[in-house]
Amino acid sequence: MRSTRTPARRRRRRTVLAAAGLVAVLALTATACGGSADSASDKPDATSSQAAADGGGKVKIPADLAGKLKEHGIDVDRWKDGGWKDWDKDKWLSDAKDFINPVIEGLWKPERMRSAEEADKTVTTKDASAGQGVSDPDPAPVRAQAEKTPYHRNAAPVGKVFFDSPDGPAVCSGTVVKDVNHPGKSNLVWTAGHCVHAGGNGGWYRNIVFVPAYNDLGKSEAELSNASPSEIAPYGNWWANWASTSNQWIQGGSETGGDGAAYDYAVLHVKPEQGAKSLEETVGAALDVDFSAPSTAEAAKMGAWGYPAAPPYSGEKMFKCVDVPGRFSLSASLPTMYRIGCDMTGGSSGGGWFRVLNGKSVLVSNTSIGPADNTWLAGPQLGRDAEALYQNMSKTYGGQ
Repeated sequence: MRSTRTPARRRRRRTVLAAAGLVAVLALTATACGGSADSASDKPDATSSQAAADGGGKVKIPADLAGKLKEHGIDVDRWKDGGWKDWDKDKWLSDAKDFINPVIEGLWKPERMRSAEEADKTVTTKDASAGQGVSDPDPAPVRAQAEKTPYHRNAAPVGKVFFDSPDGPAVCSGTVVKDVNHPGKSNLVWTAGHCVHAGGNGGWYRNIVFVPAYNDLGKSEAELSNASPSEIAPYGNWWANWASTSNQWIQGGSETGGDGAAYDYAVLHVKPEQGAKSLEETVGAALDVDFSAPSTAEAAKMGAWGYPAAPPYSGEKMFKCVDVPGRFSLSASLPTMYRIGCDMTGGSSGGGWFRVLNGKSVLVSNTSIGPADNTWLAGPQLGRDAEALYQNMSKTYGGQ
């Protein structure tokens, strides 16, 4: 979620995911049917970048990208040896023009994951009132419910997205989604744009990793200190070797969401730190994405899943909220977003929102922004622009 203020401690927001049941009907462990129609192509060079590594962790950078990195003075081998830590907060926008994310085995150890702060985007009362006339009344708060454990049985497609920013390790959430052009072998993860790119005043984040079913047994912080790697990351770590977000987020995203909030979504193409199978084959589940942008009346109930990390939550356990959505907009000139009552705090950003369509659970949005008092969440409607981004990622990089 995006914050209207810049707190001393970055509040990273919202991992939301869909697990067992919109009241028992919304099930995330079962794969959903149906696919996404093709649509107008996006501009991949404006919204996506790439880096790759082979199974042994040796970096393979495509020639065109290697040339760009050289222009920026980036040495990939030095990067892997710790060069990525050399952030210059005044220049990192230009330094991060190209997304580079080679696998650094062992970087995201359990203790480093626990140190990551929530990616938070909260709006002030003034910001929220800007959309009066296009926003429905504030929803009643909904208390988040703990997801059943083990997560791999109840919410297998959901997990955490870890990354490094100039301020340190950070965390969001993400969801394994189907790849319609590579059925059964998807390596795609849906999350928020602000979990991969800082928006108009920043660049691409670094060392982006997806961990499905994080903390599978829902152990407490104290218990996690003695947890095995398989309990913390039952499916291992999956590095983003491609990332894509909207031009609107890159150009208009801000600390409070800004003009990019309604386009605050992203797709990752990932590969395992170790292993060869696809993410979908490994996890055993993936969800279709609903790009029909249904009205709030059509959508009926929606469920948001995630790992809230700011107090009173710790970020170690998965929670969910289910509510009937309303409309929300930061400006009459911007697309309307969905809004539901939910008290999940920072750490749930990027987590998927789900609804039931034709008897199957589908991803219909993701957590983007919320208020400082943590009474509701808002997420973008996924229409043709989002579908074009997804299709470009699938056709260009899927299957690799």
